Amino acid sequence: MMPAARESLLDAAYTALARRSWSTVRMVDVAAAAGVSRQTLYNEFGSKEGLARALVRREADGYLVGVERALGSHSDARERLTATAEWTASAARENALVRAMLTGCWSERLPSPTLSAVPSSSAVPAQRRADGPLPSPGDFVAVVRDRAVTALAGPGAAARPDTVDLARSCELVVRLALSCVAAPPGEGGVGELVRSALSPAR
Repeated sequence: MMPAARESLLDAAYTALARRSWSTVRMVDVAAAAGVSRQTLYNEFGSKEGLARALVRREADGYLVGVERALGSHSDARERLTATAEWTASAARENALVRAMLTGCWSERLPSPTLSAVPSSSAVPAQRRADGPLPSPGDFVAVVRDRAVTALAGPGAAARPDTVDLARSCELVVRLALSCVAAPPGEGGVGELVRSALSPAR
């Protein structure tokens, strides 16, 4: 199957989820919205659970692509971390699946696939990846922290002893952003909060 068709199916599933709860989303409707047969959908994802895992994996990957973009957006380290925090808060505000992954709070409207790997017999490499472990909130904190350290201090920096303080600052920023997802900040928003948290370290 063409990757484009897989994307179309994931787009159709995401659109359906925006309109109604996952338990009422029907595979036949997702296939029809993507313009493929129901058999094609099952061939690609195996089951509704497989589709859910693939959708969650895609949204997780999309969030992390945005993190990379934010980390490359400025020359100033503090502004790069601020941009990452702002992206985290906005991605979670706009995407219910990203919010659920970052907070661990899966509402009844959403699919809630098990985070551990599931047995996969899929011939589709992308589905085998989706059937692997899905990131928990703690995993996201660690991944974003380590990517931030690498972006600010170079490859291999996350393992160096001289970057412990930097890693702590990066983790603080990620956790601050997540707290803003759970309890949106007032005036000044996420950026102001992050800048004031980082300023003593300057």
